[in-house]
Amino acid sequence: MLHPYLQITAMDKKIKNLGTQSNKLLLFGGVYSNLQALEALIETAHILNIPAENCICTGDLIGYCAQPEETVQLLKKWGAHSILGNVEIQLNEGQENCGCNFTEGSRCDVFSSQWYPYAQKKLSTNSLAFLRTLPNNLQFKYANKNISVVHGAYDQVSEFIFKSTPWSVKSKNFKASKSDFIIAGHCGLPFSETHKDKTWLNPGAIGMPANDGSPKVWYATLEIKEKKIQISQHNLDYNYKLAIALMKEAQLPLTYANTLQTGIWDNMEILPAAEKLLQGKTIKF
Repeated sequence: MLHPYLQITAMDKKIKNLGTQSNKLLLFGGVYSNLQALEALIETAHILNIPAENCICTGDLIGYCAQPEETVQLLKKWGAHSILGNVEIQLNEGQENCGCNFTEGSRCDVFSSQWYPYAQKKLSTNSLAFLRTLPNNLQFKYANKNISVVHGAYDQVSEFIFKSTPWSVKSKNFKASKSDFIIAGHCGLPFSETHKDKTWLNPGAIGMPANDGSPKVWYATLEIKEKKIQISQHNLDYNYKLAIALMKEAQLPLTYANTLQTGIWDNMEILPAAEKLLQGKTIKF
């Protein structure tokens, strides 16, 4: 059984190197079985003329919403890059929970005991086989920067890292991954932070809103401008009403269905104090 934080040692890591990249990149994470959001993101990529091979997911394809099987199959068909989130690792290992390290008995812990078994039941052997092909991390060069894509943190897949997380915590990840720039997911909130020559970017999640009072979800793009990396973070509109209807039909937790509409999280037990104060406030970059 894996450590609650899903620690992955260097020997156990599966790292895929994408070489040197120079074109515009689309970054996203936290799809959470939200097929409608993924469909909207793919359409956005087409509009932006960003091919699948330049699109990168930070993991947690599976989660709270009603279509885990369809979501995995669409990502597979699309051909975008993805790493393993803690949910995919747990599903691959046949574990009994999502591995998010929620406090036992908390609302998130109780709700995960509903949506996680649902996802286990719905996923086909073909989808599970596809998930087993995904790496733990991606690495590539971009504007002469060494980039690493992680889920939560480099060594602890389920570690929640937010903008308010001390830089000393983030800095350990740059050293461990030998990176200048880290693209991460897991926490569900979009942000970027640069300290001297190092940058931490969370493009946000597309499967659930960012606790900002809007049903819109978040993704990011990277471009090279004047030999420097330019980060842009964007809202995404999608058919959240259909996603809600499907969740209700599947008898998944209503609180998560409500969040798709209100943009407000049911609880903030995972959030640091600084992020709690931002609930319902428009996110600005």
